[in-house]
Amino acid sequence: MNNIWIEKYRPKSLKEVVGHKEIVERLSAYVRARNLPHLLFAGPAGTGKTSCAIAIARELFGDTWRQNFHELNASDERGINVVRGKIKDFARTAPIGDVGFKIIFLDEADALTSDAQAALRRTMEMYSHICRFILSANYSSKIIEPIQSRCAIFRFKPLRDEDVRKLILRIADAENLELKEDAIDAIVFLSRGDLRKAINALQVAASVSKKIDANVVYEATSSVRPEEIKCIVEEALRGKFLSAREGLKDLFIKYGLSGEDILKQMHQVIFDLAIPEEKKIEMVEKIGETEFRLVEGGDEKIQLEALLAKFALIGKSFRP
Repeated sequence: MNNIWIEKYRPKSLKEVVGHKEIVERLSAYVRARNLPHLLFAGPAGTGKTSCAIAIARELFGDTWRQNFHELNASDERGINVVRGKIKDFARTAPIGDVGFKIIFLDEADALTSDAQAALRRTMEMYSHICRFILSANYSSKIIEPIQSRCAIFRFKPLRDEDVRKLILRIADAENLELKEDAIDAIVFLSRGDLRKAINALQVAASVSKKIDANVVYEATSSVRPEEIKCIVEEALRGKFLSAREGLKDLFIKYGLSGEDILKQMHQVIFDLAIPEEKKIEMVEKIGETEFRLVEGGDEKIQLEALLAKFALIGKSFRP
């Protein structure tokens, strides 16, 4: 299902950007001066990097922003030929209007090969008089130092829960949705600061029912309630390994979750358990070991059952 709400509710100006007050203030100063350096936006997915880039273009260029703004996704086209071809061809052409430069937005720039980044560095130098680059990356450390030194770096953080709630409520009001409080809590929990994920979850739930509660959200997004994960972990800690194993089996069959998805949710609920802090430390360490084994190709079911067995042994040390 294509999420048209992402574009529909994308900020039209920097003032509409949710969260990131300090970043918006700095970017707005560039817009007022009608000039900006090369920019590097770094941070997790769904935190507003693309929205800020488009908002800058809209405010700078007005009606001609589409002619002066060129977006490329580096994860699809990440070789040196793209830099020497598409990027260079756009960079060398004159801008339309009175701003004096145009913008190339390179999304997921950390996916560029090292050769492509080296070529990009030179292109950024040669055409800086008529073109500015905005690079977006999840991991700024994967961008070579010469490019980082040419850019003003902005670091985006996951959005706060209250910022996610505000936007979800605004969209629900605009779309005439009846959104219950537990549904908002569920969306905030599932999004984990990723606004794109929150909007996706809301739209999918809205396609099921106009009256949305937590059950609709979890069912529509094929997600498991945190209480179910917590129950499995607590069963293991109480020494009821077989019962916890059955609960784990349900997660695989009923929800179709991957092992890594289950691990991430286990990691979240551990901190809410009423157990000694040193035991939480042990449990997090075991989760880290299991996650590494899954990444290395271990069998999901075996590794997660082994994790529950370790939880049972941890629980044995403090059970009465």
